Amino acid sequence: MTLQAIIFDVDGTLADTERDGHRVAFNAAFAEAGLDWNWDVALYGELLAVTGGKERIRFYVERHCPEFSKRPDFDALVKSLHAAKTTHYVRLVDSGELPLRPGVRALINEARVAGLRLGIATTTTPENVTALLRATLGADAETWFEAIGAGDIVPAKKPAPDIYQWVLQRLNLPANVCLALEDSGNGIRSSLGAGIPTLVTETDYTRDHDFSGALAVLPDLATTVLSDVRRYFDRAL
Repeated sequence: MTLQAIIFDVDGTLADTERDGHRVAFNAAFAEAGLDWNWDVALYGELLAVTGGKERIRFYVERHCPEFSKRPDFDALVKSLHAAKTTHYVRLVDSGELPLRPGVRALINEARVAGLRLGIATTTTPENVTALLRATLGADAETWFEAIGAGDIVPAKKPAPDIYQWVLQRLNLPANVCLALEDSGNGIRSSLGAGIPTLVTETDYTRDHDFSGALAVLPDLATTVLSDVRRYFDRAL
């Protein structure tokens, strides 16, 4: 088999957005709503066990302030908080404070020149994806990716394989000619569940995750070029 497509996760993979991006945006949304919730760096690391922003809010409430969930407007409030958080996150991204991880830009450029197809499979919202691509790769970067699976486009989020299966369907490719790039345990469970060989670039938050089944676990892509990626892929054959 020949590698035909690379499918990227976003948060933690394209950019290290969690600690200084999403966490900060969540806290801004909480303060704006008059809530005294504050997700510090350590707590947010625990909350990352849950994928999806709305799901993360619900998980926090369940663990730390369960009475709050009994409010009659709880579901609406979760949606409102998440929408506000997305607005704050996009502003952060647009300010240029969340750069791509080392080697990501070079790999994407090499892949495009080589004629490889590109996709995205993430639990973050489409607005977050668009903002990050625009701010880091250019105004037309969204068009470089043939299939962008994001947010609530599938009901079951990572570690379920649904989002990768959705992207495979849009690319009209079998799993074994694609390579996924992930950074977390939930992410690799999702990609491997869809049958896609997976390369991992870990982060400070995910260094202790179980990456069983990964082609390799790297600190980043700083010294990894497309020929290296092809070699990792060939190991899966």
